[in-house]
Amino acid sequence: MAVSTTFSAAKLESIFLKSSSSRALSSTNNHVSLLPKPRTTFIQKGIIRCDAQNSDAQSNATTLSALEQLKTSAADRYTKERSSIVVIGLSVHTAPVEMREKLAIPEAEWPRAIAELCSLNHIEEAAVLSTCNRMEIYVVALSQHRGVKEVMEWMSKTSSIPVSELCEHRFLLYNKDATQHLFQVSAGLESLVLGEGQILAQVKQVVKVGQGVNGFGRNISGLFKHAITVGKRVRAETNIAAGAVSVSSAAVELAYMKLPRASHDNARMLVIGAGKMGKLVIKHLVAKGCTRMVVVNRTEERVAAIRDELRDIEIIYKPLSEMHSCASEADVVFTSTASETPLFMKENVKDLPPASQDVGGRRLFIDISVPRNVGSCVSDIESARVYNVDDLKEVVAANKEDRLRKAMEAQAIIGEELKQFEAWRDSLETVPTIKKLRAYAERIRAAELEKCLGKMGDGIPKKTRKAVDDLSRGIVNRLLHGPMQHLRCDGSDSRTLTETLENMHALNRMFSLETEIAVLEQKIRAKVEQNQK
Repeated sequence: MAVSTTFSAAKLESIFLKSSSSRALSSTNNHVSLLPKPRTTFIQKGIIRCDAQNSDAQSNATTLSALEQLKTSAADRYTKERSSIVVIGLSVHTAPVEMREKLAIPEAEWPRAIAELCSLNHIEEAAVLSTCNRMEIYVVALSQHRGVKEVMEWMSKTSSIPVSELCEHRFLLYNKDATQHLFQVSAGLESLVLGEGQILAQVKQVVKVGQGVNGFGRNISGLFKHAITVGKRVRAETNIAAGAVSVSSAAVELAYMKLPRASHDNARMLVIGAGKMGKLVIKHLVAKGCTRMVVVNRTEERVAAIRDELRDIEIIYKPLSEMHSCASEADVVFTSTASETPLFMKENVKDLPPASQDVGGRRLFIDISVPRNVGSCVSDIESARVYNVDDLKEVVAANKEDRLRKAMEAQAIIGEELKQFEAWRDSLETVPTIKKLRAYAERIRAAELEKCLGKMGDGIPKKTRKAVDDLSRGIVNRLLHGPMQHLRCDGSDSRTLTETLENMHALNRMFSLETEIAVLEQKIRAKVEQNQK
């Protein structure tokens, strides 16, 4: 296949060895040399490269394009392996809240994060799932190892956490394992509270925000959309959500566990934030028998809507400017805002009057925000106790056997859906072959049409020219109809999929389409153009 010699080795090196001073990597643990070493003979795919002592061969080698070097070096693995789906994450199960809050990315910043991730040399697609319990980056990587390295460096840069420290707490999954993980997340199996419904809404939000964002491509988009289907199906076909509690309800439960039983009916409650989490806190307080509470929020509209919904409950609205004075009159303070800086620090709490003696004189701060709304330094104050999302594990530890039984039912459904998604992704491999075969046929058609029209001489009527053109197109389309039909597959039938992939490889051989090389060339060129902007 002809490749432009303007695609220089320097550009290739800048693509595949960004931030690396060495020309090549040793071939250990699947890390291979990206550029062929001098004075070495390579015999691969019928291409022979002779020892560098041969002056003619040496001369030819210097004129090889970067892509030809790639094809003839050990980096040929790029043409053999399709891109990998990778998830790099930290969750409530693997990392403390102090680390997760530094990595948290507000929803409004997801498109920017996707753009930055896809500007990395080995990352094609990306998505961000950032919640109070997890921070997960999903990518489609040209190279697993280099893609992970680039993403880890990006995470370190955005959070100011050293890569070595991130590695101690991260989890890293590839392809089928990464897919299964997201399906489990969407189904509520990876939540602190089994089966909680808020995570499914958050997965849906990833798709909503990602629509139209460059980098939220076919593979990642398809993965998250399928995860939504899995989450819905698990909840519809199992009783995993029956009796399940949310993070908000667990927070309320934790508060009542820590309060003296005698104070349950008269403890003074303050809720800061009237968003989704705050509204759920209010509802669960009501379910516990609370009939009066103060709600602090930026605007009154949301609080008024909640008050209209819970007509028999006394809900008092206060603006953010009165937050600290409201806290001085509360026994329990729930915080659930999107603030990226703490609302309460030691200096804000140390001079507050103590909580009522009914609750033991100690004010409880139940912080379910990430980043946290209450600084850890508040715990140094004798009259205050601070609990965050990591402390909710105490609430959900009960009924462990029932949780495991429900999880097994859900896993059976996830297994079925995993096979369907993997089959769909396999079916995408035929798309480049379809395009290349049609382009191959079109080149032949156009060349033969030009010859025919040339023989017919000048002055050919437009009607005749169009008729000949239509005839040639019709013949090509009829000839391609059969092969195209045998290359199309929705991925739902494994037998049909196997046959389709066999047909794809056969057509690649018969017509020398070199689909994988062409796709690689296209990806590399796109990366060069992107990085030059």
